[in-house]
Amino acid sequence: MLGLPDAATLFRLALGLALLVSVLVVVSLDRPRGRWGARLRSRFLAGVPWGTLVVLGFVLGVYLFIQGGWSGWYSPVTIPFRAWSYLYPLGVAAAAFSHFGPAHLIGNLVGTVALAPIAEYAWGHFPRERGTQTFTSPLTNPYVRALVVVPAAVVGVGLFTSVFAVGPVIGFSGVVFAFAGFALVHYPITTVVALAASNGVRTLYRAFQQPTLTASAGPSYSSPWWADIAIQGHAIGLLAGVLLGVWLARARGDDRPSAARVATGVALFGVAQSLWAVYWFRGGETYVLYRAAGLALVVLLATLVAATVAASARPLLSTPADTDAFRSLPRWQVGATVLVLCTAAIAGPAVPVNLTTSAGGDLPGDADPVTVRGYEVAYAENVPNGMVSVVDIEAFGETTRVNTSGVIVRNRERGIWMTAVPAGRLAFTGTTRVRVGGVGWRESVRVQRQGWSAVGGGTTYRVRLSHRGENVTAYTAPPARAGPVIAGRNVSVVSGSDRFRLNVSVGNRSETTPVPAVNETVSAGGLEFTNADGRIYAIDGSTQVRVARRETYE
Repeated sequence: MLGLPDAATLFRLALGLALLVSVLVVVSLDRPRGRWGARLRSRFLAGVPWGTLVVLGFVLGVYLFIQGGWSGWYSPVTIPFRAWSYLYPLGVAAAAFSHFGPAHLIGNLVGTVALAPIAEYAWGHFPRERGTQTFTSPLTNPYVRALVVVPAAVVGVGLFTSVFAVGPVIGFSGVVFAFAGFALVHYPITTVVALAASNGVRTLYRAFQQPTLTASAGPSYSSPWWADIAIQGHAIGLLAGVLLGVWLARARGDDRPSAARVATGVALFGVAQSLWAVYWFRGGETYVLYRAAGLALVVLLATLVAATVAASARPLLSTPADTDAFRSLPRWQVGATVLVLCTAAIAGPAVPVNLTTSAGGDLPGDADPVTVRGYEVAYAENVPNGMVSVVDIEAFGETTRVNTSGVIVRNRERGIWMTAVPAGRLAFTGTTRVRVGGVGWRESVRVQRQGWSAVGGGTTYRVRLSHRGENVTAYTAPPARAGPVIAGRNVSVVSGSDRFRLNVSVGNRSETTPVPAVNETVSAGGLEFTNADGRIYAIDGSTQVRVARRETYE
C-alpha cells in the first residue's frame, strides 16, 4: 500500500502546480505565437543573453575555486578578498566578484539574472545602426559584443566600484546596481518589474526549500540591517550604470522614455533597494542612520536622472555664440555633467580612506597572537582600529578614528587589519571560527569565550584561540564581584589563563580557590562553595546565597 506524501512534499507539489497552471493560462490568453522569442532573437544571439551567462559563470567560479566554496560552500574565505586598500591590489581586484557566503552570492546572482539581461538587451548583440555590416569589425561582430564586450564592461565596472568604494567591501552588488542604472535609462518600468520578480524568485526558492516555517521569540545578536549595506558602493554602481546608459542612448539616438517614467522607476528602485540608508559607524558596535536625508537624496537623484534622460539637445540658454561654453552646452549634457560630479563627490572620499595601511607594532591583547602564514589573530577590547588612514575625516560630529573590541586579524604584507568577530557577537555565540587564507589555501582559528556572571555584579571571562594544537589564552577580563555580602565577606570571580577562581576577601585579607566542578564543593575564607549545574552558591552555616552563574551562549 502506497502511503501519502508528507506535508512538506504536498506543499511543494501544490506550489509547483499553481505555477504551471498560471503559465498555461497566461500563454493561452496572450497567444504569443512566437512573438516573445522573435523579440529576443532580434537583439540576442539565438535569443539568449550570452554575456549575462558568462558573467554568472565567472562570479560563481570565483566563489567556488578562488574563495574555496567548492570545499566549504557555507564557509568561504573572505578576509583576503576584500578591498582593504590601494596597497593591496589583489583585494581591490577580487572584492567586486567575491562574496561573504552562499546567501550573499545567491542574492547577487538572482539580481544579475533579473537585471543584466535588460541591460544586455538595450546594448544588443546586433548593432542597430542602419547599413551596418555585423562581421566587418569587432564592435559590430555579435559574438564579440556578446562574449567579450559585455563581460569586459562588467569587469571594468566591478574594478571601478572596488577602487572607489570605502573599503573593506566585498560583493558583486555594485555591478548589479550598475546593471539597474543602465536598464533604468532605457526601460525604467521594466526594470522595476524585474526587481519585483527577483524578489519573487527568492521567495519562491525559500518556499520550495522550506515549505513551512516554525519560529518563536528568542534572543539574538545582530547589527542593524541597514548597517550591513554597502550603500556607497551601491550608489557608485548605480550612477556608473546610468552614465553608461545615457551615453549609449545619446550616441545611437535611441528612443528615450518619458521623464515621468524614469523618475518613477529610479525612485521606486532606490526606495526598494534602500539607497536611502545612509549611515555611519561610531565604533563600539554603534551606528547612526540618516533616514530623512537619505530619502531626500533618492528623490533628488531620481529627478536628476529623469532630467538628463529626457532633456533635449538644445542649448541650456539661448545665447550668442561668443558667450561661455557652459551655457551653450546641450541640456542633457548639463545633466550628465552634474551626474559625473555627483559620482565624483561620492567616490572621492574613498581615496584618502583607501590609502591606508595596518598599524605597526605589536597587536593589542594579553598574549602573543596566533600566527598562520602571515596572518596574526588576537583578541582585545576598546583599542584603536588599526587601519591607519592618510587623512582623518571628521564631519557632523563623526570621525574615522574609532575604537573596536573583538577578535582582531592582521596581515602586514596584505595591509589587513580588521575586527573579524565583534566582542558582542562572541559574547552571544561563545564559540566561532576565523577563516584566513589566500588563493588556493585556507585555514581556521577557533575562538572560544568562557565566563562567569557574578550576581549583582559584572561578568568576567577569558578568550582562548586554538590552531593546530596551539592554544593561547588571548584575553582575561577583570574580576567580577558579587553583590551579596556573606558573613562580612565579599566574593569575586577571577579569570585566569588556566582556570577560574573564587576570591573571598575580608578587609585586607583574601583567599582564593578554584571554581568547583559541577556537584562539587570547595572552601575558602571561611565559606563553602558548591556548584549546582553551573550556579555557584556560597554557604555559611545554614545560610546559602547564589553568587555566580556560568555564562551561557546561543
